[in-house]
Amino acid sequence: MDKFVIGIDYGTDSVRAVIINAISGERIAVSVKTHTLWSEGKYCDPAKNQYRQHPKDYIEGLTYTITEALSKCDNSVVENIISINIDTTGSTPVLVNQDGVPLALLPEFSENPNAMFVLWKDHTAIKEAEEINALAKTWDVDYTKYSGGIYSSEWVWAKMLHILRHDESLREQSFSWVEHCDWMPALLTGNTNPKEIKRSRCAAGHKAMWHEEWGGLPSNEFLTTLDPLLNIFNNQLYTKTYTSDTCVGNLNQEWATKLGLSTHVKVGVGLFDAHAGAVGAEIKSGALLKIIGTSTCDIMIVPQQEIDNKLIPGICGQVDGSVVPNYIGLEAGQSAFGDIYAWYKDLLLWPLSLIEDAVVKEKIENEIIEKLSEEASKLPVTENDLIATDWLNGRRTPNANQMLKGSITGLTLGTTAPKLFKALVEATAYGSRAIVERFKENDININEVIALGGVAKKSAFVIQTLSNVLNLPIKVPKSYETCARGVAMYGAIVGGVYSNLEDAQKNMGRGVEKEYVPDPIKAKVYDENYKAYLKLGSSTE
Repeated sequence: MDKFVIGIDYGTDSVRAVIINAISGERIAVSVKTHTLWSEGKYCDPAKNQYRQHPKDYIEGLTYTITEALSKCDNSVVENIISINIDTTGSTPVLVNQDGVPLALLPEFSENPNAMFVLWKDHTAIKEAEEINALAKTWDVDYTKYSGGIYSSEWVWAKMLHILRHDESLREQSFSWVEHCDWMPALLTGNTNPKEIKRSRCAAGHKAMWHEEWGGLPSNEFLTTLDPLLNIFNNQLYTKTYTSDTCVGNLNQEWATKLGLSTHVKVGVGLFDAHAGAVGAEIKSGALLKIIGTSTCDIMIVPQQEIDNKLIPGICGQVDGSVVPNYIGLEAGQSAFGDIYAWYKDLLLWPLSLIEDAVVKEKIENEIIEKLSEEASKLPVTENDLIATDWLNGRRTPNANQMLKGSITGLTLGTTAPKLFKALVEATAYGSRAIVERFKENDININEVIALGGVAKKSAFVIQTLSNVLNLPIKVPKSYETCARGVAMYGAIVGGVYSNLEDAQKNMGRGVEKEYVPDPIKAKVYDENYKAYLKLGSSTE
């Protein structure tokens, strides 16, 4: 009998639910919903790098997408749903009370951005991250050593400390903190007790400085030396973490009724979207998975014996089982990728604010990136080209530094919009190459690149440029919902269809849609231009 799983993928702008046949891998139904409050621009202040999301968006999106997807299925599918697994952005934590309720769901804090989930790209905690790094280098245990040796303002401890320092009103109710990917499974199973929530190995290892070597999270002595305010969390967090092939529990009666499902449906431990995407794209050792969207997250898996005791500096963590059980998961990434193109698009579209013709506006908005890509692809690649850095939202890897700003050199009166767009695309590719070079410097073998996400699917120009700059072939998976498919694969294990991820991937994977190969002539020029990128980056920094 066929069994079906639901994969839930929370992105920055929306949530996607996909129902997949766990036996054949066939996609049965899909539903997508944009985050309502987020799309209205509420609770965010880009000038301050403040990006917050209300838990109401998450709950509304979960309910809508699952029920709509189920409405597209016949009863034989609905009755044979066996599990729900969830991925989210991260690090996207929130302060919770002793019942595990996000503070923004309490009436007195319902409009307070500091009581909401602090989105991955929120950079308000730069100062706190610097303090964590400084203290870690003086401590008897360097808690950052499995996080590339540098703690980022994008990660949970810096964010929670920043919130507590800047909003005294929240301190009395703050009992613990929870990552988005941990809270959703807890919500569905009805046990949000912060001390009992099964915490994701993926989230804890990459973003919270969790490691078995020191018995879990950083010591309370370390945290309170950083700031006594962090004593709020003493004995309120966790020591154990779980991989995503672990069952959290069953759907509770409230959610089963709300969704029209059975309480026999199992719910798995959550993980981050990029790691789920790597699973859905059938990651294997030697492949670099690039999840390309507003930012990038780059994922690799390495056998334990291959990495041994080696520490790779400047990446976003190396964690046992964070992607695939029994492999070390390596994470890197860029703080902005598609966001850079969106920024440039908005810059060029500013004059449209002066006109009232909605039809003209919509046409230009929908076509401008496509036209820029078309014209940029016709331009030659030379050693005299514009060179830009990709740090418009700071730098994630190698060596996190959110204080950095973007830069560009070579501008003249002859610089056109397509030429500048080409330079920005190349900048994102150079940033990707810097990550590849960091892995290679540390003897991590890379045979191929697999690119997924909206940019990979929509922009041949960007991916071909990336292939040329990396001088590596790039494969694009067939599946559009690769992240949701990845958590669905884990759901098939949680639901008992498979005993291991390899079998789930073999039966539920969709393979490759297209492969880009580097142009050897352009690749040679890009080798030289990459040196210019490094020089500009050094000067900028």
